Amino acid sequence: MRLLPLSSASAALVLALLPSSAALAAEAAAGPGASSFTIADPRIKESSGLAASRIHPGVYWTHNDSDDGPYVYAVDSATGKTVARVTLTGVGKPRDVEAISLGPDGQLYVGDIGDNKNGTWDHVWIYRFPEPKQLGDVTVKAAQFTVRYADGPRNAEALMVHPVTGRVYIASKHESTGGLYEGPERLSEDGPNVFRRVADVPWVTDGAFSPDGSRLALRGYFTARTYPWKDGRPEGEGERVDAPWQGQAESVTYAADGSALMFGAEGEGSRVIAVPLSAAAPSASPQPGSPPDAAPAPEPGGYGKGALVLAGALAVVFAAKRLFRRRDTK
Repeated sequence: MRLLPLSSASAALVLALLPSSAALAAEAAAGPGASSFTIADPRIKESSGLAASRIHPGVYWTHNDSDDGPYVYAVDSATGKTVARVTLTGVGKPRDVEAISLGPDGQLYVGDIGDNKNGTWDHVWIYRFPEPKQLGDVTVKAAQFTVRYADGPRNAEALMVHPVTGRVYIASKHESTGGLYEGPERLSEDGPNVFRRVADVPWVTDGAFSPDGSRLALRGYFTARTYPWKDGRPEGEGERVDAPWQGQAESVTYAADGSALMFGAEGEGSRVIAVPLSAAAPSASPQPGSPPDAAPAPEPGGYGKGALVLAGALAVVFAAKRLFRRRDTK
């Protein structure tokens, strides 16, 4: 992912460091069908996408951002432990892997679609491989697809495969001009796959279709919305749902049974929070003049000035470390 400007990142992280009643309520309400969990594998430090397995109950596929090799991990939500690591061959060196989605063909689609050059790469890639029927470390040969956008390069962090049609969609990441892009009916390995803009979307860091394909969920750093999906397009303005505060909020997927949205974030030992759909009620709209996906202002009281100063200092240190670490990004 590409960091927000430092001031915005600091503000986001300050909020993320404060306790979240919404997140706690969501965890308390999560039923046995979809439970929150913590990713225990220290190798997974920048979980940037989530996809629920259809053949391994309670297992979620994830991957690191741009500081890992061609690896995809299966995490058991019952324990938080990694139960498989898939090594991809037949692809080049990943640049900025940001998303993963499971298609109706039983194959996992991995989106190497981020652009740390802020929309200057003339192409990005999608990798595809069959979801392993047996869990365990394995090496597989993946198909690699070249992607270009009809209206020029874009930075993106969300890739969604429709669970009925199998069509691939990408949501670009921009605070004011984000778009939803539709891929060709079938991806081809023989030449560039041109994705065309079909809708405007807010700031998006990940997205997912519901298991029946009737809704599309899109999340940003602060909020998420779900949209009815009709005639190959999201309909209306969507419904804002009470996504938990998670700092570097990078991923979302539906539980395999459609009962909950699963929200993930970057960071070692990161928490994946289940928000049951019955509890995902629309929340308050941002105040006039707020940036897209801005968080509602915290209620007054409850936190002292010292706590806010400490949170701000930690946020600045964290953001600065991330910034300098990524200055040499490919």
